[in-house]
Amino acid sequence: MTTTITEMSATIVDLPSRRPHKFAATTMHHQSIVLVRVRDSDGGEGIGEAVTPGGPWWGGESVETIKTIIDQYLAPVIIGRDPSTIGVASQSMDGLVFGNSVAKAAIETALWDLRGKTLGIPVSDLLGGLRRKRIPITWAFSAGPASDLIDEAAQKLDVGHRSFKFKMGAEPADTDSRRVLDVLECIPDECAVIVDPNGRWSELEAHRWLPILADAGVTVAEQPIARWNTDGLARLRDKLSIPIMADESVTTVQQAIALADAGAVSAFAIKIPKSGGLSRAREIAAIAEASGLACFGAATPESSVMGAISAQLYGTMPDLSVGCELFGPGLLIDEVVTEPLKYDRGELLIPTGPGSGVNLDEERLRKYSRD
Repeated sequence: MTTTITEMSATIVDLPSRRPHKFAATTMHHQSIVLVRVRDSDGGEGIGEAVTPGGPWWGGESVETIKTIIDQYLAPVIIGRDPSTIGVASQSMDGLVFGNSVAKAAIETALWDLRGKTLGIPVSDLLGGLRRKRIPITWAFSAGPASDLIDEAAQKLDVGHRSFKFKMGAEPADTDSRRVLDVLECIPDECAVIVDPNGRWSELEAHRWLPILADAGVTVAEQPIARWNTDGLARLRDKLSIPIMADESVTTVQQAIALADAGAVSAFAIKIPKSGGLSRAREIAAIAEASGLACFGAATPESSVMGAISAQLYGTMPDLSVGCELFGPGLLIDEVVTEPLKYDRGELLIPTGPGSGVNLDEERLRKYSRD
């Protein structure tokens, strides 16, 4: 008898953070996620996570809209299907609901987790096997005051981090850049440094400030200008001494092809939620590889649920030369899994258990679930 999906649930969970995390448009005081559970007729269960960076400003989705879309539209499409046909499930979701990539990614990754647990192997084995067992982590700073970031940088250097990312765009470009310049004085020259204005700068501001930041030690500029401005990204790439990396500009395989054909950037930020799932994120990484572009394992930031499945993908990718930003669990005081992701000397240890490698803690899930 064919195994089918019998049940799906979507629960909003609010997880406590160690500190606020300020983005270009908002400040995240805790991390809200939608925890997706998929069960099959054999009694198996897979889990997935829908996560956004503090609300709908980045991609149009929030945890509230995600739960509604899953409950009202996506779950009915998935229930009754064979859980092993993950690609067919994604195609069915796309046929019914436009966009809503984060909601779809939560379901798709839950199916990957279920498949791995059913077979008793890590998802990485389903993707061809790990190329690396540990991933050096880029620690992302909030767009906060320089004094706070200097203290945090010292702490992270002490535990082994040698790659850092500055969130920018919340202040005028000149003020913001001077804030980062102050912190860069405390970061050793051998460290990799990414700046990320989240597309909030004008092209003129990017041409003005990125060369100064590069001279001070910045090694990569992530999405400095608006996501639609492909020609502007290409002009920046031609003029600057450091690589330009696309994030908001590359959420689909079609955008990846267009950016590569235009020679607009040197790297793609790979991210499961924005791509609509692990499979699409992997396709974008493949386009980067075929086009001679570098890849960055990006973060939202996430809890250990999305962090673990992302690590399964990033651990198998041929190129991760720009680094990896799965720092989200390090921001959290507590989680809803029995064993959160583990870090050692600034590196993430990729889980080796079945599926994504993490399992739910039912008591903590009840504690942090939103009423």
